[in-house]
Amino acid sequence: MGSQVSKQLEKRKAISTEKKALVDLGGSSGETYPGSDYRPSDRKNWMAGLNPEKLHINQIVWPGTHDSATNKIGIPMITRPFAQCQSLSIYRQLCVGTRVLDVRVQEDRRVCHGILTTYSVDVVIQELKKFLSETQSEIVILEIRTEFGHDDPPEFDKYLEEQLGEYLIHQDDNVFGKTIAELLPKRVICVWKPRKSPAPKRGSPLWSAGYLKDNWIDTDLPSTKFESNMKHLSEQPPVSSRKFFYRVENTVTPQADNPIVCVKPVTNRIHGYARLFITQCFSKGCADKLQIFSTDFIDEDFVEACVGLTQARVEGKA
Repeated sequence: MGSQVSKQLEKRKAISTEKKALVDLGGSSGETYPGSDYRPSDRKNWMAGLNPEKLHINQIVWPGTHDSATNKIGIPMITRPFAQCQSLSIYRQLCVGTRVLDVRVQEDRRVCHGILTTYSVDVVIQELKKFLSETQSEIVILEIRTEFGHDDPPEFDKYLEEQLGEYLIHQDDNVFGKTIAELLPKRVICVWKPRKSPAPKRGSPLWSAGYLKDNWIDTDLPSTKFESNMKHLSEQPPVSSRKFFYRVENTVTPQADNPIVCVKPVTNRIHGYARLFITQCFSKGCADKLQIFSTDFIDEDFVEACVGLTQARVEGKA
């Protein structure tokens, strides 16, 4: 018992120290970078506002959501706080400015996060298609993967192609250098990551796992995650020469050895430091490598932080 109490006290001290480290870093370096003062007039159509004929796919800093379809997961007030990573629906996320969705499914096509489930993936597709019908020049990256510990939904690739066929941008290395205007009217890059089923082939309407990479660090320590994100990002090629998407997740994860295991209070330890991370990318010389930037509980400021840097790239200021 005494040993367990000692471990908890050490963990709380570590968390407190790491939170202070980010506060101090922000105080010393600020949160100003090229485009940091830019505010899109219409977040629902922010890509259109940056001129689709000028905006290249590899210039975009894509605002993404982590475990995107968890707004109604589990049982409210009982299991939901342990697995909910977003409070907005897929449609509302897209309207706020999210352009990368992270969706996990199980065998019956229900969305899940670990052992907890929510609505069918049909809801995700319907809300995505609603958003696409209301906009003209917004490109969305839809990543769908089979959740760890589950089998792939049968013939899921065919399902995705049938549901999104008219919008799908086919797997092609040349896409990265193209402008949005050159891809229209196609609007969705769909990355399908099965566990056992065959991966999408080159030229397929769907993209394979190798086209969306990240280095997931499983920790609830905010400064540890912040610095690990920076280290792994610095090891990537610049976006101008990369033929895959690379994601950085501005999140921390509840751990079983800590009494606080609800997602929101834990991820809030890092949530407010997205602009600081971008600022540090410039300070560390790796701002030209930042591409997909994802978060839990996405908000308007997070979107604007990404869109501002995108605007600066289009204008040749970053």
